Amino acid sequence: MEVKTSLLDNMIGVGDMVLLEPLSEDSFIENLRNRFDHNEIYTYIGSVVISMNPYRSLPIFTPEKVEEYRNRNFYELSPHIYALADEAYSSLRDQDKDQCILITGESGAGKTEASKLVMSYVAAVCGKGQEVNKVKEQLLQSNPVLEAFGNAKTVRNDNSSRFGKYMDIEFDFKGDPLGGVISNYLLEKSRVVKQPRGERNFHVFYQLLSGASDDTLKKLKLDRDFSKYNYLSLDSAAVNGLDDAANFRTVRNAMQIVGFMEDEVQSVLELVAAVLKLGNIEFKPESRCNGTDESRIKDKNDLKEMCELLGIEQSVLERAFSYRTVEAKLEKVSTTLNVSQAYYARDALAKNLYSRLFSWLVTRINESIKAQAKTRHKVMGVLDIYGFEIFEDNSFEQFIINYCNEKLQQIFIELTLREEQEEYVREGIEWTNIEYFNNAIICDLIENHQNGILAMLDEECLRPGTVTDETFLDKLNTICAEHQHFESRLSKNSKFLTDHSLPHSCFRIQHYAGKVLYRTEGFVDKNNDLLYRDLSQAMYKATHSLIKQLFPEGNPAKVNLKRPPTAGFQFKASVGTLMRNLQTKNPNYIRCIKPNDKKAAHIFTDSLVRHQARYLGLMENVRVRRAGYAFRQAYEPCLERYKMLCKRTWPHWRGPAREGVEVLMGDLQVPTEEYSYGRSKIFIRNPRTLFFLEERRRQCLQDLATLIQKIYRGWKCRSHFLLLKESQIVVAAWYRRFAQQKKYKKIKSATTVMQSYARGWQARKLLRELKYQKRCEEAVTTISAFWHGTQARRELRQLKEEARNKHAVSVIWAGWQGTKARRELRRLKEEARRKHAVAVIWAYWQGLKVRREYRKFFRANAGKKIYDFTIQRIMQKYFLGLKSTTPSMSPVDMNWPTRPYRFLDGVHTELRRIFHLWRCKKYRSQFTEEQKAVYEEKLEASEIFKDKKTLYPSSVSQPFKGDYLEISKNPKYQKLSSAVDEKVLLADVVNKINRANGKGTPRIFLLTKKSVVLADQKTGQVKASVPLPDLSSVSVSTQSDGFFALRLKEGSASAIKGDFLLSSEHLIEIITKLHRTGATAADSEQLNIDISDEFLVQFKQDKVCVKFIQAAALKNGNSVSCKRKNNRLLEVSVPASA
Repeated sequence: MEVKTSLLDNMIGVGDMVLLEPLSEDSFIENLRNRFDHNEIYTYIGSVVISMNPYRSLPIFTPEKVEEYRNRNFYELSPHIYALADEAYSSLRDQDKDQCILITGESGAGKTEASKLVMSYVAAVCGKGQEVNKVKEQLLQSNPVLEAFGNAKTVRNDNSSRFGKYMDIEFDFKGDPLGGVISNYLLEKSRVVKQPRGERNFHVFYQLLSGASDDTLKKLKLDRDFSKYNYLSLDSAAVNGLDDAANFRTVRNAMQIVGFMEDEVQSVLELVAAVLKLGNIEFKPESRCNGTDESRIKDKNDLKEMCELLGIEQSVLERAFSYRTVEAKLEKVSTTLNVSQAYYARDALAKNLYSRLFSWLVTRINESIKAQAKTRHKVMGVLDIYGFEIFEDNSFEQFIINYCNEKLQQIFIELTLREEQEEYVREGIEWTNIEYFNNAIICDLIENHQNGILAMLDEECLRPGTVTDETFLDKLNTICAEHQHFESRLSKNSKFLTDHSLPHSCFRIQHYAGKVLYRTEGFVDKNNDLLYRDLSQAMYKATHSLIKQLFPEGNPAKVNLKRPPTAGFQFKASVGTLMRNLQTKNPNYIRCIKPNDKKAAHIFTDSLVRHQARYLGLMENVRVRRAGYAFRQAYEPCLERYKMLCKRTWPHWRGPAREGVEVLMGDLQVPTEEYSYGRSKIFIRNPRTLFFLEERRRQCLQDLATLIQKIYRGWKCRSHFLLLKESQIVVAAWYRRFAQQKKYKKIKSATTVMQSYARGWQARKLLRELKYQKRCEEAVTTISAFWHGTQARRELRQLKEEARNKHAVSVIWAGWQGTKARRELRRLKEEARRKHAVAVIWAYWQGLKVRREYRKFFRANAGKKIYDFTIQRIMQKYFLGLKSTTPSMSPVDMNWPTRPYRFLDGVHTELRRIFHLWRCKKYRSQFTEEQKAVYEEKLEASEIFKDKKTLYPSSVSQPFKGDYLEISKNPKYQKLSSAVDEKVLLADVVNKINRANGKGTPRIFLLTKKSVVLADQKTGQVKASVPLPDLSSVSVSTQSDGFFALRLKEGSASAIKGDFLLSSEHLIEIITKLHRTGATAADSEQLNIDISDEFLVQFKQDKVCVKFIQAAALKNGNSVSCKRKNNRLLEVSVPASA
């Protein structure tokens, strides 16, 4: 693809309207048409970009295009939105100027797409890195979320922004994004309950019903059929080119990237479903006995499902739809609501619920994308706000939207037309004043503090008595009748009395974009934006995690009788803040134009484009730019930037800055008609002159870089040579030293050899003398030893002979005694044998007599007796055998003898059970009361944690000590012991986790029968004391960590500072004792133990998710680490168990 190298090369038509000849409205429109027909949708007016909506995709937004426009001069390439984005980003990064990009135009002109292109370009050209990419991705993915909840299909635009958005993107000194802040303006919440013909409700309703899974819809109690919901229009439910199911998946993914927790996403979807259910609630009239009308709900099924989604009692919300309570000082008056009032209350609740949910989404996104660093930031603002709207039926929303566009047009006039002309006068530049329309008079008509339309609307809303839209119109007719931009049929101005195009209940304002007819019906109600207090209080009673945050005024403890500010007042204040913010930044303009009303490609409607060009003031802008100068800059920064182009000003200019600039321009031979000197600035007429200066500066910078490189390389080579020379000297010195040392060692070695030979000869001579002397001494010793040995052997033979004689006597005596004993034994055996024979013979004889006597009786009952005898013998043998084979007395010994016969199965099992119970009783009787309490705690710990927490098995063998600090004996904790009145059940040191960085602070943890106390470890000062009734639950993970969270009951006195996130080495014992103490206390409920790897902890006003993950290997060994991932997430890494 050919790259255009200049704004004037190969150009279709004229790329910059400043260069258009001849200049007229017809030639202006014809130039836009010519470029539009050739797919050139961007055109310049100086530094302002005109963007035509092509209503189709064009191949001009590719990554290659991004690189083509990156770091290029604004006028160097053909007009493109990327050029303006690059110019703004370069000025912010290089010149430290805060920027803002103002995107204006009618609804459907492509403002939202233009803001996306600017943000995607900035994200593509700024720095890289893991953190930077994460920030960029979060900033970009915030768009799909806000579009789903804030955009809708209208008759002019299939993706119309029904809210205003201004995003401040914050950068560091390098130009890398740090975060952002989003501000939203006036969500069109009336669209929730009613949509004009041919339009849809907000995208998210259709995306949820089309893209959510069946399981999700079942949980939300929803059906995919759009026709079942009164708040969804059916004639435009399907839009060509919009895939609601795919967009829903995109939104879910974007919410995850931005940082929404899964429970937060579920809560948001529940509120969206509740709005749909709310629209299906219908009322029927009923008459009371006193004659007053009241309303009742027809079918309570949708009300029941909505209450289940939000956690509200059905009777509470039903009463809020039927009655209204009015409070005045100390009086309360309750009145019934008729059917129309009930429908008004229902729609008011739906609008407030959705608009507050949208505001919460913006706040939640800001929490995730806001910059964490506290240093000064550079800021680029992108304004994408609703365009000027003229419908058949214009109401309060269109009035507010058009007022905002008037203010934007006013700031455009001030910053581009009036300010530019006034600057030429201030600087003394010759200038011919150009007339243009200043819409300040229209802004004053709307926002004047005394006679403005908004002021009168607020005054009418706050006035006591009967207030209607008619009384408001009467006031406008009285005060604004003579205003040249206000028209009304009933005003005192007689020229409109016969204007039949102006209905009686309407007024007309001549805006800068044309006349708009406003119907006053609903102005007062929409400006009041009232929600009955009964509904707010009913919403506050919900158990849903978000509802209490969305309806804080429903808190009965904080009833405020002061009337809330009106919608018009709030919007006027927010627009004023926006205007002041924009005036502090350097503006960059994108003026969006839609070529036709059919939303079709290749169609250019002259009249429509001409109308937009007129009210946008594009012709006046061209005339000012043609008559003026394209670039201006103060003398000091101009000289500082271009002084290297002249030898007389480089590197330092000692005189005044203006003289330096004059010398510089003269040396460069720039024609004098191309620039002018003001009092404090130089003005350059043609952008080509500026481009010439920048090109010369770029070349000069390259030359300077080459010179710096040359000097640096020379210095580097000289330094290297000097280092080599110094190294050579050092090496030579070391070598000479080494050679002398080597020579010295050789001489020393030779001397040592000679000395060793001499000493060896002397040593051998001395050795021979010593050996001879030693042999003489050994000879004497040997002779003496032989003599002593002879004497000892002779004495030994004598002793042996005496011992042999004594042993012979002992042997003879022993033999005689044995003979006598054997003879006596044989005699006793013979006598016993004779006695046994007599007894056996007698027994046989007696048996014979008995058998003879009882033989006749025995034969009759022989079988039964034998059976009984056998059974008795078996049982006797069984019990005697059981006595010898009984297992040990240990209760854990599960051994038991096998049963010998099958008929003993029941007896065998029962005996085993009785024996086990008996030995358990014997075992328990050995325990003391303290041991019983310990085993009861161990048993309760098993019931709570067994098979649920990985840490539990390692705690089974550890005894529960309780007081690990010996709080009563240790003098260090004497002050703390005196401060605690009750008996201390447990005292240990725990770590209190800080949500800011995930680090722990040591704290003393005390548990008594009534409260939990946290004290400073060093001073012993009590930091927090929580009564046990204020504890709602304790949350722990399933991992092997020691983290636990003490969850406090909402509304309790202890819950002001939020929950406690602690860690301890004795987690099992602490939780068990807490559970036992809470269960035995008379005034407290059963303490819930929540075991999960992800739970929420309330820190003051914020909820933080604590998530536990397993890590294969941690940097600090096997210890647990806790890190903060973002403002809403603490991640605890637990080493994986082996």
